[in-house]
Amino acid sequence: MSIANNEIIIRLVGKLTLEFPNIDQLKVREIAEEILYKYDVVPQETGLVTSNDTEEKLQIYLMVKKLDGLSIKTLKGYNREILKFANTLIKPLATITTIDLRVYLAQRCNKLMPSSTNTQINILKSFFGWLHQEEYIPKNPMLIIHETKVPGRLREALTLDEVEILRQKCKNLREKTILEFAYSTGCRLSEIVDVNIKDLNFHDKTLKVIGKGDKERVVCFNTKSKYLLKEYISSRNDSTPALFVANKGTHARLGGRSIENEVKKIAVRANLGKSIYPHLLRHSIATHLLSGGMLLHNVQKLLGHSDPKTTQIYAETSIENVIYEYKRIS
Repeated sequence: MSIANNEIIIRLVGKLTLEFPNIDQLKVREIAEEILYKYDVVPQETGLVTSNDTEEKLQIYLMVKKLDGLSIKTLKGYNREILKFANTLIKPLATITTIDLRVYLAQRCNKLMPSSTNTQINILKSFFGWLHQEEYIPKNPMLIIHETKVPGRLREALTLDEVEILRQKCKNLREKTILEFAYSTGCRLSEIVDVNIKDLNFHDKTLKVIGKGDKERVVCFNTKSKYLLKEYISSRNDSTPALFVANKGTHARLGGRSIENEVKKIAVRANLGKSIYPHLLRHSIATHLLSGGMLLHNVQKLLGHSDPKTTQIYAETSIENVIYEYKRIS
């Protein structure tokens, strides 16, 4: 089979995978190979064409990354951002220079936070690094473009007293359950949204969640959360499999924005003088577990951090522990 035929098949499987995540990639490839067996695809001559060839190479790149284990959500993010890049910088990939990329990033990231800017840089670094490795381009124009410096900030976790105040300001059972579940599990917002009732193991007070990169892990919830969950589930009269649902209508699964709003309503009543959101609850339980003596490695596993340096941030923010230890030994 010719190189062109093989490239067509890879692009076809890549596009279908984005549209239909559960598709049988091997079966699609077998069918495409069978159909193209007696044909020789001749690539269109593009040597004198001024438009770019990014979309063509992008589909192959996404297929390769899919095989590397990247999640569909990540692949869609790559697809969206690289297409945006292609529609802005309309020229063949092999002719794109470092200056072109600096100008594009300056415009694209003009109003973005440093961390979001680095996301854009890393997407293009990955794409152009792959293009160079596969010899689609003579050199990598992203090689000397580095991440921007992210200001170091000391994130302040909620104190145990503040968590208790939030508990006291909940007005209904669903608010109490969402707050306690988010705090005790340390789940990311997207993970809370995706939890189903059948995922809960009340005997062990654990559940499995799918985190970043489609990685499965086990998280725990406390006794208070256990009884609130049981009471909340018993109070519902719907058949929706989702753990948290709307109170009215079809009782649809609560989305991320809705859960954020529930936490925000509680925070307004608590009037603690700081912004409170689901990720702060995750940050707080991590800090409290480390303060209580849980090993960093174990907290890392509970939170689903691939890099222990990420978990280390929570240890460094527990200034109360630093002061306590200093006074204890001085």
